[in-house]
Amino acid sequence: MSRNTSIKCTVSQCKNHCKGENYCSLDCVTIGTHELNPTKNECTDCKSFKLD
Repeated sequence: MSRNTSIKCTVSQCKNHCKGENYCSLDCVTIGTHELNPTKNECTDCKSFKLD
């Protein structure tokens, strides 16, 4: 699995996470929200997450 240095990630439980490094292995990710009017970082989600 090769790291994409343009996408930093610390979610080690994700299948796309480069183990031992804080990067994602995907070429691109989809970011979304679970709020009608997001106002904080906590309101956003990585929709590319896959449980490892």
